[in-house]
Amino acid sequence: MADEVQGLSVGSTAVFTKAVTAADILKFAEVSGDTNPLHSDAAYAAKTRFKQPIAHGMFGAGVISAALGTKLAPNAVVIYMGQNLQFRAPVMAGDTLTATCTVTKVDAERKRLSLDTVVTKQDGTEVIRGDATVMVEALG
Repeated sequence: MADEVQGLSVGSTAVFTKAVTAADILKFAEVSGDTNPLHSDAAYAAKTRFKQPIAHGMFGAGVISAALGTKLAPNAVVIYMGQNLQFRAPVMAGDTLTATCTVTKVDAERKRLSLDTVVTKQDGTEVIRGDATVMVEALG
């Protein structure tokens, strides 16, 4: 169909859930090089509005990437083209994040999808909101 790309159409969704651990936050700091003490030093974080270490914002964004890369079209190649993000609430060790990505526009000719992207915590708090663009191609 002209309004589909690899079987995906407006309203198609991808969902990915990840529990956040203190070890995950430390690994992210190591891999990314973002060693801001807000993420790893409890004494430092206690002096902030958060009162405890928080996960990096891009850690939460990574859950969106996981949804798009592993759940959106598992039998196709999904190439991340762009992402806009609004960080709305902190994430701490012990939280469970769920990314929900919903197709909002299909460009079948260019094999591109626009998506609404939302990350929530286990209590329903929205921690990230944004939109993404991906290219979806058949496996070679």
